[in-house]
Amino acid sequence: MTSAPKRAPKRAPKRALVTGGSAGLGAAAVSWLQAHRYEVVVLDRDRPWTGKTPVQFIRCDLASRTELDDVLPELIAAGPYSLVFLNAGINATGHFERLDAQAHIDVLRVNAEAPMVITAGLLEAKVVRRGGAMVFVSSLSHFTGYPGAASYAASKDALAIYAKSMRQYAKSRGVSLTVAFPGPLKTDHAEQHSPEGADASKRMDPDLAASLIIADARAGKKNSIPGAANRFAAWIGRLFPKPVTAMMRRLIYVRLKP
Repeated sequence: MTSAPKRAPKRAPKRALVTGGSAGLGAAAVSWLQAHRYEVVVLDRDRPWTGKTPVQFIRCDLASRTELDDVLPELIAAGPYSLVFLNAGINATGHFERLDAQAHIDVLRVNAEAPMVITAGLLEAKVVRRGGAMVFVSSLSHFTGYPGAASYAASKDALAIYAKSMRQYAKSRGVSLTVAFPGPLKTDHAEQHSPEGADASKRMDPDLAASLIIADARAGKKNSIPGAANRFAAWIGRLFPKPVTAMMRRLIYVRLKP
């Protein structure tokens, strides 16, 4: 008498964490992940529109270190994660010396300190699965400069260097780190912080950017520059940093409202 074949054990569902998943690139990443059968945890200040598939929402204003420290245990408990998409970001555009000091501080906290704290917490708690990936959303300004948004550019550069410095440690945990350098996107955030008269038609669709970035992360690539035009801009920025930054100053800084 033959015994019944053994059933293969059920595989644990793929789970992802997206910070800033309520709008823009983060919301596009959430949509992609849901379409590919990930369970999604969203960390944001505003509750996301979840569409047909609900997400687990954890509210936090990342400009507050106290709030972040309070929710970090909840983030850890919501894992383990196959993919972490550290996307949350804010901007402060204008003449540097005329912006309120708190605006600069908030940009640095949200864009740089928060993802660093989250990364350290998740890796220490071992809640990013072996074979998993973490994405750090930096900016194309890493290659070109961003006159008129110096704090933003500084925070995104800091995040890129942090990820590069953490890569070997993460590798020892079986986790790959990918730094994404998206250019201007067709989002409300980009529209809000662009100078008057900027051509929005040249911006990339966030759904396309998210799909390209996640594909690179799942492939274990160290860097992701989504789109041929952005890769060209990064290449030119590396070769001719001073002329490119001067051009960005003309396109952005001098057109900002005083």
